[in-house]
Amino acid sequence: MNALKTLNPYFLKHKKLLFWGFLFIIASNFFNIYKVQFVGKSVDEISKNLHNGFNKQVLIFVAIIVACSLLTGFFTFMMRQTIIVASRRIEYELKNKIYTHYQELSLTDYKKTTIGDLMNRLSEDVVAVRMYLGPGVMYVVNLLILLLITSFYMLKTDVSMTLYTLIPLPILSFVIYKVSSVINRKSKIMQKSQSAISTFVQDSFSGIRVVKFFAKEKYIEKNYGIKVKDYQDKALDLAKTEAYFFTIILFVIGLLNVVILLIGGQKYMNNELSVGKIADFFMYINILIWPFSMVGWVTSINQRAEASMSRINEFLDMKTDIINTVNEIHPIKGDIEFRNVSYVYPNTGIKALDNLSFKIEAGKSLAIMGKTGSGKSTIALLLCRLIDPTEGEILVDGKNLKDLNLENYRKHIGYIPQESYLFSDTIESNIGFAIDSSTHEKVVEYAKKADVHKNIIGFKDQYKTMVGERGVMLSGGQKQRICIARALIKEPSILIFDDSLSALDTETEENILQNIEKELQNRTSIIITHRESSAKRADKILNLTEIDNAEAV
Repeated sequence: MNALKTLNPYFLKHKKLLFWGFLFIIASNFFNIYKVQFVGKSVDEISKNLHNGFNKQVLIFVAIIVACSLLTGFFTFMMRQTIIVASRRIEYELKNKIYTHYQELSLTDYKKTTIGDLMNRLSEDVVAVRMYLGPGVMYVVNLLILLLITSFYMLKTDVSMTLYTLIPLPILSFVIYKVSSVINRKSKIMQKSQSAISTFVQDSFSGIRVVKFFAKEKYIEKNYGIKVKDYQDKALDLAKTEAYFFTIILFVIGLLNVVILLIGGQKYMNNELSVGKIADFFMYINILIWPFSMVGWVTSINQRAEASMSRINEFLDMKTDIINTVNEIHPIKGDIEFRNVSYVYPNTGIKALDNLSFKIEAGKSLAIMGKTGSGKSTIALLLCRLIDPTEGEILVDGKNLKDLNLENYRKHIGYIPQESYLFSDTIESNIGFAIDSSTHEKVVEYAKKADVHKNIIGFKDQYKTMVGERGVMLSGGQKQRICIARALIKEPSILIFDDSLSALDTETEENILQNIEKELQNRTSIIITHRESSAKRADKILNLTEIDNAEAV
């Protein structure tokens, strides 16, 4: 299982917890098995002195059994507090590592996958790996130690009975492994069906207005019923297979008990074995049966963990195109120059920009106009260094953009995207998101400049109003203005409007431009727009023409 080898550094990091965990496994199993012989001794002692009344020796044996049971419980608890805790810590570290890697990926990397797949690697795949790190390791080690200790006491008691009772257990493990594999496969099919229901319901709720506009409620209900019926069939199929799992275990338990009773009974009649020793064997085999039955389940867990770790490794091995190689921090004034910049989107092969050159001095403004698909938004992405040019170079304050500290550079950029995005939080938190610490007064100040304050104070909870997922509780214009306030509160050196006034009426647009006129005087501003009213205030206008991608590709 090569993929799981990448977890070895985590095992080494938490070796102290795991070492103590293994000691606790040995201790819990020792006391669990050690007490069994006193059960047999108690039975023999009682049978010898059945009519003699109270027996002090039996009381001592009972005290030993109780003490051993308490110690077994304590060391089992400590075993879980070490091995399972170690697995949870590794899960925490692995999730953080994956999430950090998410932050490092470029936009082009995100376009190669789906959000659902990214979420699954962070949740389902990591949980599968954690099951290997915790139960997967713990149960295997537990079984090996338990088998060694139990076999020693069983062989010490009677060799032939030990062989008769232990031989069927590996066969049981193999059968349960096969059943577990089927259960695992059917579980995945059921989960896939459940995911299909969740996706369908989410789409239906997100597009509820469209459903109602076209009076398609019955159609949606019918399709939902089909998906639920499919899930029900798969869930029942899985339940039947799981029923076989427990039936097999109970059958083998019963079979082994019959073997012990049959062979032990013959040895008892031949005076080769006492009743107490036969009772010991019943105890031994019932202690071993469940760990052996777990072997198949654990094997299935480890296989799933291997597949999940392969997916995680595949993702972690992805190298982002956008790399910050500079630690020095330079002040950003805002001089911008594009020198023969071309860009081809790698996922589609579409050439968005071809040999583009222009220059803006710090504190000046540039309006970029052009038809849809002419590359206006691509310029914004390149300026934010969310993507890098295929050809040419971008200079900021005379330095190549790649030679600037990326984190520091982005702190000096205010970007209002074409598609307004708000987090599922309060209006105040969304506006203040751009800076590390913001006061209510500052949030209000920039909400006024974005001409959205008058709308916010009309809400019941005002600035504490929850905007809902992606700002669903607000209108398109309100979302855009909150995004503008979020960019302005940053007080950036470079301000980029990516067609972010399109959802506003001309009066509101004019109000915002007047409010931020002073803001724009000391900042380099780029206004991407279709409207002449937005472009007329700019110092320069860049008009882009669409590239013939039939020739470019």
